[in-house]
Amino acid sequence: MDLVNALVALLNFVVIPATAYGAQLALGALGVTLIYGILRFSNFAHGDTMAFGAMATILVTWVLQGAGISFGPLPTALLALPVGIVAAAALLLATDKVVYRFYRRQRVTPVILVIVSMGVMFIYNGLVRFIIGPDDQSFGDGARFIINARQFRDMTGLSEPLAFKTSQGITIVTAVIVVAILFWFLNHTRTGKSMRAFSDNEDLALLSGINPDRVVKITWIIVAALATVAGVLYGLDKSFHPFTYFQLLLPVFAAAIVGGLGSPLGAIVGGFVIAYSEVTVTYAFKKVANYVLPENLEIDSLAQLLSTDYKFAVSFAILVIVLLFRPTGLFRGKAV
Repeated sequence: MDLVNALVALLNFVVIPATAYGAQLALGALGVTLIYGILRFSNFAHGDTMAFGAMATILVTWVLQGAGISFGPLPTALLALPVGIVAAAALLLATDKVVYRFYRRQRVTPVILVIVSMGVMFIYNGLVRFIIGPDDQSFGDGARFIINARQFRDMTGLSEPLAFKTSQGITIVTAVIVVAILFWFLNHTRTGKSMRAFSDNEDLALLSGINPDRVVKITWIIVAALATVAGVLYGLDKSFHPFTYFQLLLPVFAAAIVGGLGSPLGAIVGGFVIAYSEVTVTYAFKKVANYVLPENLEIDSLAQLLSTDYKFAVSFAILVIVLLFRPTGLFRGKAV
């Protein structure tokens, strides 16, 4: 029975949270890797794009809630999500038209676009804070738990509880659906194949009659959708705070680079590698260890490798190791 309690504790505090977090990072990393693979630069404004899409969704959610419109046991934010995607897409397309297009036509080196994207990042961050404020915002409603601790204990008779939040379940299911749609689009539609051809060889794609402006626009729209979905899912699971999305840029980029920049499959795998690494390294294994160990060997310390305050340091360490020893990532994306 103690072994089962130990497994439940791991499931409750490591597996479920890391899986939900990994899905959020994977969606964010997919946006980063699409921009790098097709537009050929690292977009440092991606974290704040996630924040903007989530912010737009929150504002529409508040309007719907004020009008008495809900989504039953599911968060109202899911109804507002399409509006958030449209708002983020409009922002990215406007930014591309005003800023990025000029540098693309000048055929500047990728590092110039990276620097430009850093400037865009600060503008987005300021815009989000100006509109919604710098404080935490909550836009979750509906049922909080698919199964709560008391229900689990009553069903199983175990002493260790398990709670599965609605936001975690929605995150996992939504991520699977979004990834499936994206891979189908890239592999089975004419537009998706054009994007892949443009990514592989821009000059050959142009000779084949592919319209580069159309490819760029579609890329930004897909990136806006991925960023908004990732931002909203993260906000539902945790809370919305503008600066948090700025910090989230590090694990998102780490996920994209670990998997292989330019590789969509790599972005997904990288997201889960980073998420499980962060959660596992910062989890206190005292409870799990004491379930398994004999009474005379029980430990008093937390059995924690790093404090949760150093969660992002784990992402940074993994990122540095990958850049040093395998810069193309696990799935051999484009070298950084």
